[in-house]
Amino acid sequence: MATIVPSVSWPGACWTLLVCCLLTPGAQGQEFLLRVEPQNPVFPAGGSLLVNCSTDCPSSEKIILETSLSKELVDNGTGWAAFQLSDVTGNSRILCSGYCNGSQITGFSDITVYSLPERVELAPLPSWQPVGQNLTLRCQVEGGSPRTSLTVVLLRQEEELSRQPAVGEPAEVTATVPTSRKDHGAHFSCRTELDMKPQGLGVFWNTSAPRQLRTFALPVTPPRLVVPRFLEVEKSWPVNCILDGLFPASEARVYLTLGDQMLNATVMNRGDMLMATATATARADQEGAREIVCIVILGGERLEARENLTVFSFLGPILNLSEPSAPEGSTVTVSCMAGARVQVTLDGVAAAAPGQPAQLQLNATESDDGRSFFCNATLEVDGEFLYRNSSVQLRVLYGPKIDRATCPQHLKWKDKTRNVLQCQARGNPYPQLRCLKEGSNREVPVGIPFFVNVTHNGIYQCQASSSRGKYTLLVVMDIEALNSHTVPIVLAVLVILGVVAVVVALMYVFREHKRSGRYHVRQESTSLPLTSMQPTEAMGEEPSTAE
Repeated sequence: MATIVPSVSWPGACWTLLVCCLLTPGAQGQEFLLRVEPQNPVFPAGGSLLVNCSTDCPSSEKIILETSLSKELVDNGTGWAAFQLSDVTGNSRILCSGYCNGSQITGFSDITVYSLPERVELAPLPSWQPVGQNLTLRCQVEGGSPRTSLTVVLLRQEEELSRQPAVGEPAEVTATVPTSRKDHGAHFSCRTELDMKPQGLGVFWNTSAPRQLRTFALPVTPPRLVVPRFLEVEKSWPVNCILDGLFPASEARVYLTLGDQMLNATVMNRGDMLMATATATARADQEGAREIVCIVILGGERLEARENLTVFSFLGPILNLSEPSAPEGSTVTVSCMAGARVQVTLDGVAAAAPGQPAQLQLNATESDDGRSFFCNATLEVDGEFLYRNSSVQLRVLYGPKIDRATCPQHLKWKDKTRNVLQCQARGNPYPQLRCLKEGSNREVPVGIPFFVNVTHNGIYQCQASSSRGKYTLLVVMDIEALNSHTVPIVLAVLVILGVVAVVVALMYVFREHKRSGRYHVRQESTSLPLTSMQPTEAMGEEPSTAE
């Protein structure tokens, strides 16, 4: 009887099996077997395995191991031999053989090797996937055994989308899934699962690198482009391009162009709405009919809008004076001009033809000082009329003058009264006006109230002066003084006038009372009361005397 004590350990990918066999003679006619240990082992590919071949036959001869694998005899003894197998990469059957009592005895074991896939890769996703369209996922798996235990799983984030067996080499697994907005930015991957639980092991996973999906949605309507109808050369105007219903709006690219000129656009988005704003400035070489284009690109798709505008040049009107400050009596030429195709009108007089200047001449007079001249310019652009105006003011230089109507030459004022010397001067440049008394150079204020006394009697020279000359006007001040004889006379006259006024008032009262037939006498009076006149008295008869 044989006693076999096995010892098995599996550090990493290496199997070790130590077998000790004690042989004892068996009964005559007993059949002896050749055992192979371990029986049907399972271990990772590329590992090594220690195999023991043993028998109970007491007269066994040399035991050998037959295999296509790389082997090495480790040790042997009576009825046993140990071999080291290395670099086991595939499934294989090993055969131990020997002779017992002249007869061949054999034993075998099936080696099962498992391996994780060498490559698990999810095929590249589309750069952009339209929302609502189906997405096909493809996962390729190279290697991995045993294939009967290998499964391929397709994932969205951690969500399982499909589970299929790995078939073929390489194996390719596909799945079709619908996409939505929530899939934008989601990661997809594939995973292999090698289920070795029936062999007493676990499940081995191998996952591909994730791939990110970008989804997009475009509106059915094109962008709305807001542009001016006309754009003047060297002038700037804002241009807006608006598109709603765009997802994701933040990842769209927007281009604005004016002809061959790329505009610098600032893009803002809110939700599914996008607005690009740029400032268009036309060049002189762009004059004429031009086109502004807005292009929105998202997901490899392109939406665009086009609007026409006319670039024009409107020079002028330029209004000039031959002498902005002209001396009185000189000839002044006023001219107005503008660019080509521009019709100008100067003070109501039109130029001979568009692009031609308009002119007028005048002899500068005092009345022309401050006169304004107006020029109107008209340009037709694409059936529309554009208008511009300009004005200029003429300055006529003339000598100082004093208006006699506003400056009386003879003034009669009372002594010790407050008066104002009203005199006004004109001229360009504006003159200085001073009034000085002859003989003393005493100056009196002009246009300002001042206190007058008899010392102001006399003749004054009111002189207006400027860089253009001088103008003098004589003004006589006659101050009437109040003497001592005059005062009593005035008082006497006032007293007499007062007495006369009292007498007149009393007579008026007496006459009114006489008409009414009643007379009232104060009671404290000692004089006799008056009586009413009788009718006879009224007829001329003598009145009776009271006793």
